Amino acid sequence: MIHAPIYITRADLELIRDRLREAENSGYRGSPYIQKLKAELARAEVVASDAALQDVITLDTTALLVDTDTQEPMQLTLVLPEHADLSQGKISFLAPIGAAMLGYRTGSTFEWETPGGVRSLRVEKIISKNNAPAQ
Repeated sequence: MIHAPIYITRADLELIRDRLREAENSGYRGSPYIQKLKAELARAEVVASDAALQDVITLDTTALLVDTDTQEPMQLTLVLPEHADLSQGKISFLAPIGAAMLGYRTGSTFEWETPGGVRSLRVEKIISKNNAPAQ
């Protein structure tokens, strides 16, 4: 399968790499999701600032995602692991869906592996970035 390009800011990349090093020295050691996230980061286009990525899921972005099979919408905010709270829709980039959604633009579709099989999700729209309304 050909993957759509993904984008990440230099600042997000540094934060994520720091947390990945921490995760690899903890209970996440050997996690296939960490390996997939590293592969995604390796192919990402790195940009200087978030200003160029108003339609891209970066850290602290709230996005509306739609399951392409069921058309079920879900609103999630991508956050650092210490800020994750699923009851508030805040998902860590270390969680499988968080790792999958990082770097995708509005209109892009990505796949997410679940225990029940692969789900395909489309980024319907960016609701807000860094706790401010998206432009």
